[in-house]
Formats: sequence, structure tokens, C-alpha cells
Amino acid sequence: MLHSFIYGSVVIAANIMVHCVLQAISTCSSQSGESLPGNFIGFDSAPDKVVDGSMVHVRYQCSRPCQLAVEAVVSTLKKTDEVVFSRKWISSSARVQRIHQVLLRWPPSVLYQQDFFNRQVLDTHYVTVRAFLHHLNKDTSEARTYLNSMLSIHTVLQTKPLSERPTKPPVACPSWSARLMWQMNRNHQCPHESGTVDMLTFPLASTGEHFGVVRRFHPFINRDLERTRLHAVTQPSVTLSVWIYLLKWCHWGLCGIIHHVDRNHSYASLLMQLTDKGDVIIQAHVTTGEDEAFRANMELPLWKWIRLDCYIQNSKVLLNAIWDGQNCRRVYQFQDSIRYDDTDGYFVIGGGRYLPGIQGYFGPTKYYRFGSEEIRNPKSPLQDLDKTLKECQDMKSFTRAYLQQVTDSHHPSLINKGVSTTQFVRLWGKFRKKISTQTWTWEKQHDYKTLFHYLQSKEEEIRTGSISMKELGTTLFDQAVGAIFITELAENETTYETISLLQASSCFGNPKASVLLAVIFFSGLGHPIDQQQGQVFSLIGAASDNRFALMHAGYKHSQGLDGFPKDLDMSYSYYSNLGAQSIADSSRIHENNQYSPEHIYLSNQEDLNSLTQETNDDVQFLKFRADRGDEESQKRLGMMLYWGQRGVSKNLASATEWFRRSAMQMKDPSMMYNYAMLLMKGLGVKRNYTRGFHLLEKAAAMGSINALNGLGWYYGVILKDHKNAVKYYERAALKGSDDGMFNLGLYHLTGNYPDKPDRNETAAFQEFLKASRFGHVGASVKAAWYLSTGSLKGVSQDVERAVIMLKTVCEQNGHLGFMIREALQAYLQGFWQEAFVNYVLAAESGLGLAQSNAAHLCKELNLSHDCQWRYHNYSAFNHDPHPSALLKMGEYYQRRSSSTREHSLSLVGQAISMYVRAASAGSPQGMYNLVVLAHQGHALPPSVRSLFNLSLHDDEDIVVEKILLRCVQTEDEAVSPCCLVLLGVRMEQAWRRMTQNGAQLLLAHTALFSTCVIAVILTLQTCLEQRDAGHRVVALRPRTSSLSRDGISLNRQQHGIMGGIFSEVGNQWIMILNGEQWLQQVGDLAVTLSGVCLCAFGTTLLYHLL
Repeated sequence: MLHSFIYGSVVIAANIMVHCVLQAISTCSSQSGESLPGNFIGFDSAPDKVVDGSMVHVRYQCSRPCQLAVEAVVSTLKKTDEVVFSRKWISSSARVQRIHQVLLRWPPSVLYQQDFFNRQVLDTHYVTVRAFLHHLNKDTSEARTYLNSMLSIHTVLQTKPLSERPTKPPVACPSWSARLMWQMNRNHQCPHESGTVDMLTFPLASTGEHFGVVRRFHPFINRDLERTRLHAVTQPSVTLSVWIYLLKWCHWGLCGIIHHVDRNHSYASLLMQLTDKGDVIIQAHVTTGEDEAFRANMELPLWKWIRLDCYIQNSKVLLNAIWDGQNCRRVYQFQDSIRYDDTDGYFVIGGGRYLPGIQGYFGPTKYYRFGSEEIRNPKSPLQDLDKTLKECQDMKSFTRAYLQQVTDSHHPSLINKGVSTTQFVRLWGKFRKKISTQTWTWEKQHDYKTLFHYLQSKEEEIRTGSISMKELGTTLFDQAVGAIFITELAENETTYETISLLQASSCFGNPKASVLLAVIFFSGLGHPIDQQQGQVFSLIGAASDNRFALMHAGYKHSQGLDGFPKDLDMSYSYYSNLGAQSIADSSRIHENNQYSPEHIYLSNQEDLNSLTQETNDDVQFLKFRADRGDEESQKRLGMMLYWGQRGVSKNLASATEWFRRSAMQMKDPSMMYNYAMLLMKGLGVKRNYTRGFHLLEKAAAMGSINALNGLGWYYGVILKDHKNAVKYYERAALKGSDDGMFNLGLYHLTGNYPDKPDRNETAAFQEFLKASRFGHVGASVKAAWYLSTGSLKGVSQDVERAVIMLKTVCEQNGHLGFMIREALQAYLQGFWQEAFVNYVLAAESGLGLAQSNAAHLCKELNLSHDCQWRYHNYSAFNHDPHPSALLKMGEYYQRRSSSTREHSLSLVGQAISMYVRAASAGSPQGMYNLVVLAHQGHALPPSVRSLFNLSLHDDEDIVVEKILLRCVQTEDEAVSPCCLVLLGVRMEQAWRRMTQNGAQLLLAHTALFSTCVIAVILTLQTCLEQRDAGHRVVALRPRTSSLSRDGISLNRQQHGIMGGIFSEVGNQWIMILNGEQWLQQVGDLAVTLSGVCLCAFGTTLLYHLL
């Protein structure tokens, strides 16, 4: 009976645990990307304007059962593709062409003006009606949307401006007081509008390329201001003031300072350009429809801040240039009045899509939409930049003179490094007359003494030509960083000598030195924080067109960090430059100076253990199996050598050989595709189009989507057969190929699409947008441009989305991956300081992986406490942060809240927000921490309810239980902390429900009493068994001793004497045995009854638990 009870208890506990474990098991479904021919969708008829109740006729055909939808979407100033109408239906007829009618019902927010009854209106710029279809797949879990549709069609509708819409017919008559109150509140909420606009408030580094800052201007909300602006379109009165700093005159012939592009992609008023001689050209669009221009001969100086003020009054243009107290004034009168509509299209400061920019810097830029005779546009934030740039010029002149003198000298230097400079000068002047050839002043020599001493130590290399002006930037940077590695990081102090060397390296064109100086001044790593100096070196680095410096400046503007204003347009200008470079870099990813960034976190031991080396046993075993023809080993080895993955260095020749051996087995279509493309491009192997083409055809027949795209590339690029190229691109795109989508977009954009000769930018944008969802670099850059300008019909300006798209693809740049690889290799080899510098350079450029690793090294190197939390904080506020950074910041805020009484609630609130973000990213630890804080009585934000599907009526127990359920489903382990906590929570809930019922409460008490009874009886039975064993031993000893004597005869003699004693003892023993047997029976009965009670209790508890 006892064993039965124990077995039953184990079964109950096992059931409870199994129920908890089952919560962690989740199933997922996948959707096939396959599609069959015979699918078609199009508009048989559709309206051309927004009219409520209009009819859309959709003609379609599906190869198998499908779902179709018609949507109406609008684009406003703040949002693109907002769905305002949707109708869906299912077609079960396969391969039958049908026509379906859809009645468009527009919401009042799109049809009418704002009034008392229609308060929420949409100021729509573009309205689009679109239709699309999906095949019905039973195993799909993906939402069927327009972006992932198999086929789609759209048309753009005309819409009336907000001011021209009719008033919604009233449905009731409001009281006079209610209408008056509404009018008062409406006027009170009207934002303040001004005709003076600060187009730039912070310097912009311009690299002389096609990447500037885009600004759009919208109509005034105030009707009086808007009426005045419309009147001034043909009689303009505007003023524009811009600061520029020229490093070079225009090497393209004409470079953009400011230009205006209208909605038809034509230049509008105003167009201001710089020539290769330093003159300025002003072009305007006049009312007759023609363009007129004039050239202002000014010869603007280099290396000076220049303010250009342009006044436009009807047909008259006045251009005023001011620098160093000089004033150059030019006036020109056009034959006709200038047409000026600043709401048509967009303005660009610097270079744009159609015009390169200047090479230098833009300063504060102010725009007076209604003109101004008095311009207030100071250059106050530019003084430090001007000073540093002039110091760089002086330093270059000093170094050039020194190098020339050393090169011309035939005698070794007599400089004694132990003698002071002034003594050296005195002795040299007394005994050597060559001192007269010195072309620099001794004050300059003193100002640049660190550089001077370095040049002295390198005289032999300078004389032999080993070091020139070009190499100085690199050698100075290595010298400075080497000093940091040796002593300064450990002492948490960056010396004056190191700063001077880095400044010299920056002046000689090393952008890494500029970014590292910016990091030192921003973060205070061994140096007092100086934001202005940090900003100066950030701009100097960005002007050099370096990838890391551009990414650094773009990241600072996107987040508004370290004194940079949060300006997404400026951030886009830097990211777009880097995005264009990333397109070119992606075609050379096989080079040894590029690596795909690998997400190896130094704080994660599993990531570090996954790394291998060429001499590692795993790699050697992989080679062993590959040599013996194992296809999977050949594939893995080839990919590792081609991409340089998991610590293995790149080797294109070896990778190509393994690709060849794997492809020739004709089993893996992906390897056949890889080798075919290497053959066609001649990478690592002699170019062979014929062999590559046959491999592509076989791989495509075996189901390779990339091979379809490769065939399209071969037909389009090599054979110039665009019809067949598009056929293969379409097949690849339908199966989910981002390259196929991108190439189709290019055909739409260039107008080379077969049977569709006209350019279709809308179709191209849609293809680019689809491909960008897969991380395609070129597609993301193209789509981001349309989003940043808002120049395409149906697409509103969405700069934030454009910046996120570009930042995502720029973080996959191969050169950035190379730096991350160098940092990781340095860390693995024990050079933590070197790893720290590389990780910091990448971290300050916004890479979340580098920010987490930099924070980890801040802790390992015992640097300042602020260093660690600076980079955790940066990582936490990225658009897609790693959950570990969010958890670290949550712990940081939670620890601070417990150590200080001031603002403790707000700190806990910040910790909760971090845990909520981590939980939304799928972190079980974040969910567990939310449960802990909820148990402590802290209120969870409303966002938690939507995240975990909670209702407003759910109490704390339900909230905790649902969070724990999601946590269990997320965790990989069968028995996890969340699972155990969930078990405890449900046990507590079950016990609470049981104790609310009188009978069940009595059962619980009985079960508790039964447990005590079982414990007592088991203890007594154990004691009795031990005593019985003792009695049996004592009773058997006399009988055994009697048998051990001289045989049976002696035993018989003693039997008569001892018989009486044994008989009496036996009787007593029988009585004792009878009593113990009765006690045993009673105990068994009590245990049985207690077991029944416990089983009943366990069953009831399990009922409440499940």
C-alpha cells in the first residue's frame, strides 16, 4: 500500500511537470514560395478620381484556389500606404478567368473637409487603389499582404486638396455653444507658423558627390499665409543665406550649392552652382516656362568661411558674398518674372541625384520664404572647425618644408635628442650656415614639437623615401595607437603626445584618426570631454569620404548624440553616401580586405567556442571528409574559405576548388550555382561562359532560385537578350529572390522592360521595396531615395524609414566586417587593448554588435564605469537592439533605483521599459524580469497588454501567468526557470481556489492530517521492525549454542531442564507478535485511508491546476 501511494504521488507530479513542459513546445509552419503559371490579375475598369461609391472591376485567373483583395491606400506627410479600405474574397475555381466587382466606400476623413462632425481628416497627397492575389496554402502562417503577394496591380487616383473638399452633410444640429467651443479649441491647437526656416543649424560635411540634405516645404496651414505664398509664386520675394567652406573648387565643372527639383524631376527656381574657377551660377525658371541663368564672377577663396546671400525680388536677383570682412556684390535682372513655388518638389543642399555637391562644408543655412532685407545668420558654431582646418594647413606646410630639407640634405642629422631645441638652434647657427635654408619659424616648430620629434626620429626613412607625405597619416596613427596599447588604456589616461600624434594623422588624411579623436573627446576616455572638438574631428573624417566616418556622422544625427542635432535628413545624406559605396563593395566581397560581419558576442562563451582556425581539429576533420568526397563537407569548407567564416581566413583559390568538386557531383544545386557564377565572372578560375551556363541550367532545373536569377543575368548582361532575361527574373522573383526583384525594378526604371517600353518608377519602387525587405543593398539604396524625397506619386516622404533601411544594409558592409574581424582576432590573441580600439571605432558608428563588445571590454579592462554603460545605452537605443543590451540597461536602472531614493520610481519605470523591449524581441529573461517586478507590486505599462494579448480586466495573476506562458514557449529547455515559476504560480492558484470551498478546505486539512499520520506510522513501523530483529537474534542464540555441543544426546539432556523456560518465553513472544501484528494491521489501514485522502486531494488539486 505504501508503494502504491508513493507511485501515485510520483505520477501526479509527473503529470504536472509534463503539462508545464508541453507549454514550451510550439509548432511552426512554412509557406512554399512555389507558384504555377496561369495566374493573372488586372483592372477591367477603375475610377480615376476619389468618388464615394465608385466601382472597381477586377479581372483575374488563378492556377489553384486563391485569395484576392482590393485595397485603397493613402499617403500623407507622415505615413505612406495607410489602408483606408479593404475587401477580400476567395476564388475556388482554377484556371477560369473571372471578373469581380468591388464597391469602393471611402471614409469621411478622405472625402470631406474638417468640421464639427468630421474632426479627424487625412491630408492625402496620393491615393492608390491596388489589387493582389495569394495562393491558399494550408501550411502557411504568414499574413497575406500586398508586399508578399504573388501578383499585384495598382492605379493612382486624383484627389482634391484639403481646402477644396466639400463639407460633410450634417447628421445633426449642434448647439451654438458647442460649435463655438469647438472653433475656439480648433484655433488654439493651430501650430505656430513662420516664414523663416532654418534649413541647416549644424555643419554638414560635403564630399563633392551626389549626397546632400533634402528639404521639403509644405503649404501653410494658416490661410492668410498660404494665400500670400500662392500670390508670390509669380511675383516672388524670397531670401536665402548659406555658409560654405571650400576645400577645393568644383572638379566636375559645376557643383551644386543649393538646387530645387520639381515634381517632374526638372530644375526649378532656385539653382545655385559653383564653377571650377570659384564663380557662382544662378539659374531660375521664369513665368514663360523657360530657364534663364547668369554667372557671377567672384573667385570665391578656399579655406575660408563664405556667406552667400541671395535675394530674389520678382525678376531681380542680388547675390552677396561675404568673407573676412570683404563684400562681393552682383545684381542681375531677368527678362521675365521668376516663377517660384517652394512646395513643388524638394530642395537639396549640396549634391543630389542629378548634380554633385561642393567639396567642403556647409554651415548654417537660413531661408526666408517671404523675403527679408536683414539677414541674421551668424557662423558661431563654426569657429573651432575653421581653427582646426587652418592648423592642419600650417602643419602640412611645416612638414612639407621639413621633408624637403631632409631630402635635399646629404649629411646625417647632427641633432642630439638630449639637447633642448633652443640650444640646438644656437649651436647650429654658430657652426653651420645651412640654417638659413630653414623655411619654418621656430614658433611653429615649438607648436608642433611632437610631430617635429617624430620626424627627427624618422630622418633616415625620409631620406631614403620610405616615408612621404602620403604615408605619414598611417605611420602617425600606428605610432599613436601603439602608445595607447602599451600604457594609456590601463592607466585610463591619454597623454598630450598621443593626442598630438592623432591630430597630425588626421590632418594628413587618416579618417580613422579623426574618428578616434572624436571618440576620445566625446567619451572622455583618458581625456576631459570636449564635445566641440569631437564634432570638429567627426566632420573632418566625414569630409574625407571614409566609410566609418560617414557611418559615424550618420549615426550621431540619427540619434541626436554628443551634441549632434537629431536630423534625419542630415543622417540620410551620410548614409546614402555609404550605401552607394556598399553597392560597389558588395560586388567585391571576395577580396581579402572585406568580410561579412559575424555576430560573435564576447560575453557569450558559446559564440567564442563556435570559432575555428585553419589548424583546428574540426577543420582538419572537415578537410579529411571533403577529400574523400563527402558533399556536405566540401560545401561547408568551400563556404568557409570563400566568406572567411568562423575564424578561417579567405582563400579564393581553395574555395573555388571545393566548389568545383562539390558541383561536379551534380547533387547540390546551390553549389552548382556558386561554381557557375565563379566560372562566368572568372573569379579563382578561368572564365568559361559555356560551362557556367550549362551548370546554371541544371541547377535551375533542380529547383535553385539563385540559378534562375543567374540565367537572367547571363541573358541580360552577356547576351543582351532582355526578353529572356526578364522571363528568368520574373520566375526568380515569384519564388522569393531579392536579386530577381531588384533586377525587375531596374528594368522598370530604365524603360527596358520588354513590351513595356516606358519608364515606370512606381513599379520599380515597388520591386525595390520588396527586395529591401530581404536586405538587398542596391534595392534598399534605391527605395530609400524615393522615401527620402517623396518625389514619387503615391509615396510620401518617410526619412526615418529610409535611414533605417540604409543603416541596416550599411552595417553589412564588408570593410566594416573586416574591422570587426580584426578586433575579434586581436581579442582571441590576447591583445585586448587593440580589440577595444577597433570595437570602439565600430561602436561609435552605430553597430550594435560592436557596442555590446566594447561595453564588455570596458569592464574587462577596468575602464571607467561610464564607458561600459555608454555603449550598453547606445546599443539599447538602436532600432533593432540585441536583447542582451536591453537586459543590461534594465539591470542598470533597477540597481540604481535600489541604491538611491531619489527618482527611484522613474528608474524602475525605465527598467521595465527595457525589459518590455527585450521581451518583445523574444527574450525569456526579459519576460522573467517583468514577472519579478510585477510580483513586487510595480505596475506594468499598457504596451505589455498588447504584447501578451492581455485584456483590461485581467488581474495580476492572469497577467503573470500569460507572460510566463509566453516565456515557456520561447525557451529552448524543457525544464526552465519560467517553467518552474509557472508551475509554482499555478500551484498557488489551485490552492487558493481549493481553499475557497468548505468541503475542499476540509479535504485539504484531512490530507495534511493524513500526511502526519503516515509519517508517524511509518516511523513506528520502522522502530518495531528494528526491535523485532533484535529479539529474534537474542531468542535464537541459546538454541544455536545447544546444537553446537557434543551432538544430539547432549541436546536431549538439556531439553528437559530448558523446556520450561523456552515455553514461557515462547508464549510471551507470541503475545508480543500478536500485538505487533494488530498494530501493523491498524497502521496499514491508517496508511490506506490516508493514501485515499491524499489521492482525492491530489486529484482535486490537479483538476484546479489543469
